[in-house]
Amino acid sequence: MLERLHIKNVALIEECEISFGGGLNILTGETGAGKSMVIDSLHFALGGRAGKDFLRRGQKSASVEALFLAENASLQEKLMESGIETEEDGSLLITRTLNESGKTVCRINGSIATVGMLKEISEDLIDIYGQHEHQSLLNPAKHIRLLDRFCSAAFAEALEKYRESFQNLREVEKQMKTLMGDEAQREQRMDILQFQKEEIESCALKAGEEDDLLEQKKRLGSMEKLMRLTGESIALLYDGKDPFPSACEQMGDALAKLREAAELDSGLSGFLEELEDACARVEDSVRDLKRETENQEADPEALEEIEERLQTIYKLKRKYGGSVEAVLKFYDKVVQELDFLTNSSERTAELTKKRAEEQKKLKAAGKTLSELRRETAKHVEEQIEVALRDMEMKNARFHIQIDEKTEWGPEGRDKVEFLISANAGEALKPLAKIASGGEMSRVMLALKSVLVDADEIGTFIFDEIDTGVSGRTARKVGEKMSVLGEKRQILCITHLPQIAALADRHFLIEKHSEGDTTTTEVFPLEQEDSVREVARMMGGSNITEATLAAAKELMKRA
Repeated sequence: MLERLHIKNVALIEECEISFGGGLNILTGETGAGKSMVIDSLHFALGGRAGKDFLRRGQKSASVEALFLAENASLQEKLMESGIETEEDGSLLITRTLNESGKTVCRINGSIATVGMLKEISEDLIDIYGQHEHQSLLNPAKHIRLLDRFCSAAFAEALEKYRESFQNLREVEKQMKTLMGDEAQREQRMDILQFQKEEIESCALKAGEEDDLLEQKKRLGSMEKLMRLTGESIALLYDGKDPFPSACEQMGDALAKLREAAELDSGLSGFLEELEDACARVEDSVRDLKRETENQEADPEALEEIEERLQTIYKLKRKYGGSVEAVLKFYDKVVQELDFLTNSSERTAELTKKRAEEQKKLKAAGKTLSELRRETAKHVEEQIEVALRDMEMKNARFHIQIDEKTEWGPEGRDKVEFLISANAGEALKPLAKIASGGEMSRVMLALKSVLVDADEIGTFIFDEIDTGVSGRTARKVGEKMSVLGEKRQILCITHLPQIAALADRHFLIEKHSEGDTTTTEVFPLEQEDSVREVARMMGGSNITEATLAAAKELMKRA
């Protein structure tokens, strides 16, 4: 449920905050006052696009903040998957800002979010319906998904099972196409794979080999400097250089003096032992270093071999991957595909058998889907016809036509289309043939009222869907919304007093001009003010005692 909406610097709205409640929330105001700005702002907060006039003139940024109480399981799961922490009370704060350069920043409970995340989350928060949404209802391609939303949990399980079979069959057919396709192309592909396999095998690559070669290259390439430095080190440590004695000789002299001192002071014995150990270790290290240097010599041929080997590795990396590990992984794939194509006759027989099995499974799963849809369609037809009769379409007939397509698809083999006869004696025809916007609005409201029990969405928004209806019909449309409001939060922009009179909460949207500045404001109406607004809607700006009395009577009957 939408609890609060804060809007700042959006079009004509300088700043406003609206606290909505459960049930039927009605928004009214004169034509051009900016009623749709509220819905446009909410749509923007939930990932919708902002038009060029969205940002208030003269401002550098606009912001919309929407606070929801979100308790449905599907939404909580999406938030967890996105790494968004939820509040203990289920509150969900969505904020989106727009700057003058057109850049937007989105946040969910304080965490940065993407527009895609907002759109995905909005699917479980609100369902917006306005006159422009007629197109989705007129598109038969979308009717199958609408019908599926009415179906039971058993249908969802059957659809998942069907889609698994559908995907398995597609994979089998893809493999068969590869095997049974053009013979010349298959032979050409095998030649390429064989060449790649032999090229990689001939190099006998090993994991970690490149690093070892680079280390050897570094050592051999610096051999002259390496020999000079180790030789100088040995000279300083052991050989000495006239007239300077070596480090070992100096350490020997130091030991001799310390021994003599230790005879005079036994407290120096510990230092003597440590120094003797250190001297012995230095002499051992020098001997080991001398043996190592005896094996040092420049080896141009070995360096050249290493360079050639590295160039071979670099060539394979450029062709088959960015690392030795990637090349080896590519080799494994080549071997598998080559084996697959080489044993094509046996594999084809296996796949043919598997395809028949998957087709059988798919046919059975598709039949189950179709049966469940047809069963559901009968109940939906009855419920929608009842809802239409409640809204003064007493002779309307609603039919969900389900035909079989020639091809299997991700949703099954059913082709679903909604048909309607709005008046007695008329034949059933597609919804696109309905001429009246009022009839279309009532059909959509009927669908919503039937769908509500199968939907977790907490807020339905109707943006002037009462266009084309009036009088008793308007009253019936309002009553249907009011009944729907007993189960869901409803936000409705309307120009009809019959609907406004049914409000659980009533908001007035007004436009004020001062100099060259125009501002739209939103006010919650108390009972007395609501009566005056309904009276205005009934009789225009000239409110009389008669219109006030009529408004009170209309609201009393509500």
